[in-house]
Amino acid sequence: MPDSGGLESVEASQRPDSQVRVFALPPRDGASPLNVVEGFLEALTSDDPSYSMARKYLTPQAAKSWRPEHETVVLADGPSPRPESQQNAGNEGRSFVLSGSQVAAVDQQQAYQPKAKQYETNLHLSLVKTAKGNQWRIDSLPMGVVLGKNDFRRIYQSVNKYYYAVNSGAEDGAPQRQLVADPVFVRQWTDPLTETVKEVLAGPTRWLDRGVRTAFPTGAELKDGVESLAPDDANKLTVPLKLKKDADTVTMTKCKEMAAQLLFSLRDLSSSSVSEVALKRPDGSLMCALDKDDADSFVAPRRSPVPDDQYFLDSKGRLVRMPGNSRSDQDPERVQGPLGQGEQPLRSVAVSRDQERAAGVSSDGRSLYVASFVSSASLGDALVHSQAADAKDGLSTPSWDGRGDLWVADRDRKNPRLLAFGQGLGDRMQEVSVEGLADDARIETVKMSADGLRIALLVKEKGATTLRIGRVGRQSDGKGGVELSVADLRSAAPDMEDVTAVSWAGGSRLVVVGREAGGLQQMRYVQSDGSTPTGQALPGLTRVSEIAASEDDRLPLLAHSDDGIVRLPSGAAWQSVLKDGTAPVYPG
Repeated sequence: MPDSGGLESVEASQRPDSQVRVFALPPRDGASPLNVVEGFLEALTSDDPSYSMARKYLTPQAAKSWRPEHETVVLADGPSPRPESQQNAGNEGRSFVLSGSQVAAVDQQQAYQPKAKQYETNLHLSLVKTAKGNQWRIDSLPMGVVLGKNDFRRIYQSVNKYYYAVNSGAEDGAPQRQLVADPVFVRQWTDPLTETVKEVLAGPTRWLDRGVRTAFPTGAELKDGVESLAPDDANKLTVPLKLKKDADTVTMTKCKEMAAQLLFSLRDLSSSSVSEVALKRPDGSLMCALDKDDADSFVAPRRSPVPDDQYFLDSKGRLVRMPGNSRSDQDPERVQGPLGQGEQPLRSVAVSRDQERAAGVSSDGRSLYVASFVSSASLGDALVHSQAADAKDGLSTPSWDGRGDLWVADRDRKNPRLLAFGQGLGDRMQEVSVEGLADDARIETVKMSADGLRIALLVKEKGATTLRIGRVGRQSDGKGGVELSVADLRSAAPDMEDVTAVSWAGGSRLVVVGREAGGLQQMRYVQSDGSTPTGQALPGLTRVSEIAASEDDRLPLLAHSDDGIVRLPSGAAWQSVLKDGTAPVYPG
């Protein structure tokens, strides 16, 4: 700080602060083995896309065989090196142990996986002859990269790449082309646009692979020699391709499907301004082109053309609604039909995604009804009854997927089960098997994604309730129907030991309410892969028991707290909606 001189005014810049970038340094001459190890670990945190500087800390053979793309290990506080005990005093080599508390790993497909365990690996150094004498270099190391959590968040960013849900056609056979988000991590300071295109072409991650398809055959990639892509002045991105096999099967429809996949994936990339994608063959001829307007009509819309209304129950258990863009002081109105008339008081509700009907659980938690939003409609018989002895158990809040199927958990302690109703019909009920669920575990909450391929479950086990994401399988039962299953459960909020509420809030994002070990209740966004988005903090709220979010991020969050029904518009504080209301939901 200067201690003399005059003052002058400076105009504040309106540009956002640029992120810190780290540039690696080469090893110093005569550096000790510990200095070499520390320098190598520091080089791993740089923004060097090829890790060329990090390789300078390795012997020539190790630099050639090392594969940093093999895996990225994420530690809570970064790796801590220590010399192995009883080191040889000669020049044969030096060994070090790298240790830390692992929180996650990113595999070769750039897929994030939470992994809470102690990490430990070994490095070995030997003396190498150089023009400046013998120098210590690393000759043995694990494949991949080891980073601290803060460095990982600085270097990488989460990107949704999109694929088409298998069997996503309507019941009349009409194609729907339902896109499913597949989150991966790319290095944000190298070339995130090109890396995103490469990741889309490479195909879906292993977790999602069984439930989706991609437009191009296996082996599609950028044309040889193409290292970087950039849109032109009209925001058109040209992608030169190399198709290793089955190139003759790429029809015009398939080509446009891939162009749509790329457009939607790049749309989720904050630094991208691409509005049109053109795909070219290896000889330079045009395969197809698709702009964002055509892409929106080419695939099934991710958002309904009708804005989502906000729904909840009033003090008498009747279903009421408010337009999604209404003022906070606007009075809610009862929906048409039996659920809005109080014919059967409800304790929870789910509105279909077309906003033409709703499913409701009776106030005693033991009966599930479906009724239309038509004034002349009747309530009819319950779809199912729970035999739970305690009213606190019984049926969970139901949930609709984007295919029109209705899901609910029966929390009867003697017979817990996950149920699905095809098209919301009672005669199409089936009990859904959940692979990997412990015998003493019980599903407390069910939330279906809009694509119908992923299911969010709050699972109570050993006194704690955790969030799991499962993949929904659909197989023909040989009788013209579909047999449903849930497999490959994975944790989506590993830091929280008790999750009390959850809602989908986008293609791969959820909003959760819960507590960390020994902490207070908090509300946060999480990704379906278990990672936590940066820069998306939510203001606190007292004792939240229910939460609801729309697929449209322009609409406010809804919550049920000590203050009744409240909502959080973008850029504003929590606002009261209805003091005596409960069970806030958006369609789904």
